Amino acid sequence: MDEQTPVTPSDAPAPQGPTLFDWEFATDPYPAYAWLREHSPVHRTRLPSGVEAWLVTRYADARQALADQRLSKNPAHHAEPAHAKGKTGIPGERKAELMTHLLNIDPPDHTRLRRLVSKAFTPRRVAEFTPRVQELTDHLIDAFAAKGEADLIHEFAFPLPIYAICEMLGVPREDQDDFRDWAGMMIRHGGGPRGGVARSVKQMRTYLGELIHRKRDDLGNDLISDLIRASDHGDHLTEAEATAMAFILLFAGFETTVNLIGNGVHSLFMNPDQRALLQDSLAAGESALLATGIEELLRYDGPVELATWRFATEPLTLGGQEVAAGDPVLVVLAAADRDPDRFADPDTLDLSRTDNQHLGYGHGIHYCLGAPLARLEGQTALATLLTRLPDLELAIPPQELRWRGGLIMRGLRTLPVRFTPRNT
Repeated sequence: MDEQTPVTPSDAPAPQGPTLFDWEFATDPYPAYAWLREHSPVHRTRLPSGVEAWLVTRYADARQALADQRLSKNPAHHAEPAHAKGKTGIPGERKAELMTHLLNIDPPDHTRLRRLVSKAFTPRRVAEFTPRVQELTDHLIDAFAAKGEADLIHEFAFPLPIYAICEMLGVPREDQDDFRDWAGMMIRHGGGPRGGVARSVKQMRTYLGELIHRKRDDLGNDLISDLIRASDHGDHLTEAEATAMAFILLFAGFETTVNLIGNGVHSLFMNPDQRALLQDSLAAGESALLATGIEELLRYDGPVELATWRFATEPLTLGGQEVAAGDPVLVVLAAADRDPDRFADPDTLDLSRTDNQHLGYGHGIHYCLGAPLARLEGQTALATLLTRLPDLELAIPPQELRWRGGLIMRGLRTLPVRFTPRNT
């Protein structure tokens, strides 16, 4: 081809895809996801663990995949050798015999187990828990309000959901700091070596098994007691299932809310006009903008970047790609929720957005069971912070913030802030 020959589309080189899952990507994955949505919406890639998987990035495809029962949650359907299966779930859950929880099973077992625990997260029960969430929120702010500075991740966003879910489960208060330590190990090492997380998982499993034994003789008004009652009254909940259910509710019930609060505050810092609107609304005693605002923060930079693992049980077509039986599929919620084919101005934070059927908590039968509690904690945390510490600001330049590397969750390592000191 000489210099005068025009390049036809068939002659043009294939576009070069973005680098995925390095530290620069973790800081801001959205440009890479935009490229994938346009050029390779169902994209085959090798993950940092070495496992190959499909990434689904468009909203329509993501919604379809989340509801498609040919995509199983059971890792037994993974086509790779057994040694690779340990790379596709929560570190250590297999060795700790914690596999029989809602994130790893399909109907009919999923239907049975979800029915047994769903009553703990009804709007009514969550509403009854509202005063306690407010107490926990105020108590945590009281601890640093007089200092004029804090790390909002480790002093606020992290302990709030840990203590809340511990209380709902019925973990005695004298033991809750142990859970805070184990969960802290998961936060610190979630994007690094899996051994640290696996050790914490083993410790949690041992403790929960012992707690279930103790509670059999002293049932209370808590979720673990409810699981025991279900097991004892013929609902076919084994002790192993009860332990795994308690574990996953703890595991899934804290980091998502840590990131909702942390990412939410960060997004408000980066969008001061939206923050001002929300503070004015709160000062006027209004709640509508807070309610729509939480949904927008979930869409804009939500706590769960990728939905948990799915595995094709048969060959299927997804977004024009042929997916083979046994292939892992990862739905990229963060990419789907910025799809311009579904959301107007998707890269703009608009707290008043009402047409907002985001996928931040999933879709279909695996829709997040704890979403009502997470919304309560997120709304309470943001409203109380912005009301009690109205001049809250980032204490370091935004470019110095570091995001935790990882595959499923998206969250900040730290969030240093400063404000006018206030006596409690």
